[in-house]
Amino acid sequence: MSDFIASLEAIVGVDHVLSGDAAREKYDHGWLPQYKGRSQAVVRPASTDEVSRILSLANTAKVPVIPMGGNTGLTGATMAVPDLNAIILTVERMNRILEIKPQSHVIRVEAGAILDDIRAAAEAEDLCFPLVFGARGSCRIGGNLATNAGGSNVLKYGNTRDLCLGLEVVLADGRVMNLMSELHKDNTGYDLKNLFIGAEGTLGVITAAVLKLVPLPVEYATAMIAMDHVEDALGLLNTLDRLSGGAVEAFEFMPKSYCDLLPSALPNLQPVFDPVPEVTILVELGATSERDRRFLTEMLENALMGLIQEGRVTDAVVAQNESQRAEMWLRRESTFEVAGQKGRTLDTDVALPLEKLPLFLSRANAETAQAAPGSEPIYIAHLGDGNVHYSLWMDNHDPASHDRIVEVIEDIVDDLGGSFSAEHGIGLMKLPTMARRKDPVALEVMRGIKRQLDPNAIMNPGKLLPDET
Repeated sequence: MSDFIASLEAIVGVDHVLSGDAAREKYDHGWLPQYKGRSQAVVRPASTDEVSRILSLANTAKVPVIPMGGNTGLTGATMAVPDLNAIILTVERMNRILEIKPQSHVIRVEAGAILDDIRAAAEAEDLCFPLVFGARGSCRIGGNLATNAGGSNVLKYGNTRDLCLGLEVVLADGRVMNLMSELHKDNTGYDLKNLFIGAEGTLGVITAAVLKLVPLPVEYATAMIAMDHVEDALGLLNTLDRLSGGAVEAFEFMPKSYCDLLPSALPNLQPVFDPVPEVTILVELGATSERDRRFLTEMLENALMGLIQEGRVTDAVVAQNESQRAEMWLRRESTFEVAGQKGRTLDTDVALPLEKLPLFLSRANAETAQAAPGSEPIYIAHLGDGNVHYSLWMDNHDPASHDRIVEVIEDIVDDLGGSFSAEHGIGLMKLPTMARRKDPVALEVMRGIKRQLDPNAIMNPGKLLPDET
């Protein structure tokens, strides 16, 4: 046993340093099968003090550290590159809800708290932590913050960054930076909190956070809407948001190609529309008062009836109970099951200005078909915030071919003023794109920040920032 491993065991206890291959197995694999790393050990601290001592030790020994939350990311950001002899630092034992203040609408949590547990603690006080997406039952808030995770209701509540008031962060040398403010206004210099949100563990380890809560909706009005053209969807969103007084929380787009595969992916669910329309929209509105509870579903039903009569919508189904609402969301959140019907996909996660999203889809479908004959697009979108998860089934899985197609999609996104990374982060997956597409001055500033905060380059090396050329 190395002296370094023995020192880790002295900090957290023998049972919480995992060095055997079998014990490390689930940590050395990513959510997607193409990401497989090899760490020398997994260390499981139970407190900020232990994280501080671990990072101080690693910084002195110049041992790379890979911070890990729930390991549910899709870009390889938590993989230990095999030849680095890194350790994985998981915050899974630091999972407490520290305090909830119902009157102030804030909750203080450790970084390892599971997202659904945070949501449940808020709901017990008739409040809501509105971050929500498919992995909410296993992802941890530290990872959500480190990737600035998005989700289905960014339209109303914003990304994780918009839901965070304060952080506690352990720097690469072990120093603890206390930014655990509950203030909504604090103009005291640089916004260091937001420097660490989205940094993917390359600058330090987030150990705790102060999060914003909102009133818990007393009821949801949820509907599936059939349309002929995605170009008309933005007008529909604006109409429903205006009529509901800004109550639209989610506005999701599923094309015919996606919905056609739902019966084979979810054989127990019947199709919502027959025949399957070219465009299916899932819209959800949230009522936060008893008055809105009575008004919202009726408003949605009446609005959709009028839109059908006008010819702007071809059909619609409004959920009449929680079971129907859950089935609607199951269709939208079964992306992996649907994509798996035809094998491995090439995946992207892009954001477009709202009015240019239909043009992106049209161009991407045409230009990828030309660049990769025989490929087939599969995509869904958080249409309300312009985020498209655009993927392709391809017969050719040669990495060079995949890179070429990604560049085709990047060119379209760049031309339309979009971003190549909307909500999944950079990790390993998008390093080549960062090198090609990110403003060179911005990259230079980022590298300068990295050198200042992590001069020995121990924090999650090889992620987020491409190597200098």
